[in-house]
Amino acid sequence: MRETILRFEASIGEAVVGQEAVVRQILIALLADGHVLLESLPGLAKTRTVKAIAKRLAATMKRIQFTPDLLPSDITGAETLLQSGTEHTLAFQPGPIFGNLILADEINRAPAKVQSALLEAMEERQISVAGKTHPMPDLFLVMATQNPIEQEGTYPLPEAQMDRFLFKVLITYPSPQSERDMLRMLRRESDAKSAPAAIETLSQEDVFAVRRAVQQIGVAPAIDEYIVSLVNATRHGAKLDADLGKWIEIGASPRGAIGLDRASRVAAWLQDRDFVTPDDVRAVIHPVLRHRLILSYDANADNISADQVIDRLVEKVAVPA
Repeated sequence: MRETILRFEASIGEAVVGQEAVVRQILIALLADGHVLLESLPGLAKTRTVKAIAKRLAATMKRIQFTPDLLPSDITGAETLLQSGTEHTLAFQPGPIFGNLILADEINRAPAKVQSALLEAMEERQISVAGKTHPMPDLFLVMATQNPIEQEGTYPLPEAQMDRFLFKVLITYPSPQSERDMLRMLRRESDAKSAPAAIETLSQEDVFAVRRAVQQIGVAPAIDEYIVSLVNATRHGAKLDADLGKWIEIGASPRGAIGLDRASRVAAWLQDRDFVTPDDVRAVIHPVLRHRLILSYDANADNISADQVIDRLVEKVAVPA
């Protein structure tokens, strides 16, 4: 099963050149059953990455383009009046949220009511319409995107919704070599004479099987202590380091510890180990915590990023013996 998952990852990497770390983080989120917030400048393959995953996974992908005039019913669906002869009945028509992979494009352009409807689907795995609840599919993953620089016409995501994302993944510019490889790859794709290669598809049952295997990964009490110490340090950073106390306004919630536990077990499974090490925790700490920290005015004034704060946390928090 591990070889199948690694082939799946490699296949995505062939379609999204130069973003190996991003692909690995999204794979971990998929196997940990957590939602992902993708943040990057325009044109850095956010949409292509999600499409590449959907193409290689036996799943239904739905794309929702978020705009300021979007209504909750536009994504959840609504009760529709159907006529059959002289009889009229109400039937629920599912919206685009009822899919396996949901690409929520430019999520921060949606008004509060739409974000609340999406929040229910993400957290409760159900949608409420006209007093009735409708469950989401067993495989349900929201992959939302947002642009960090264009703020006109946007509604910043509330902290409660940000906290529901397991990972916040930052996509940066590719290296010059990766960009050259990308140009050659796109030329091959646009060549009408070349037949598309067959793609191995990962089944949903394979994903569920891996999730069950991840549940069996052992976590020692020392690792639990390490995870809790890292998260607790975001709330009481001044006890460890003066700069941490100055930089962090509000620390991570208990969901941060839960996210570190889930993601680090997947990281250990991908490394063919049946136990979690401190390196597994450190491998996932940035995407798990970077959107859960509210930085102070001093940190923003000094251009201190959340990742720099997390680097200092990892440096200051000792690994339990």
